[in-house]
Amino acid sequence: MCIRVIMIIEQIELKNGTALGLKIDMGNAPLILIKAKRGFIMCGYLNIEAASSLGDVAGRIRGVKDFKDLLEGKVVEVTEKAKNLGILPGISGKEFLERLGD
Repeated sequence: MCIRVIMIIEQIELKNGTALGLKIDMGNAPLILIKAKRGFIMCGYLNIEAASSLGDVAGRIRGVKDFKDLLEGKVVEVTEKAKNLGILPGISGKEFLERLGD
């Protein structure tokens, strides 16, 4: 049995550095994540509670199909560590990532 998985890895330029985007075709919807130096934004497939319990700085955006949607979409949930840095829901994914750069 052969399982075909399509994965895209892309560098994403930010004002203060570069992030790494990862997109995996899961069949019905993609799994998408963009990782900056100090944290990441993720799609609805991934679990914000798990990221929070691991001490990650993360935000979640729902209903995305590609990197552009993740960057332009509004963050609906953030981890406790993100809140401690003053990063709250309601900002765009790109703004979330840019607040994490150096």
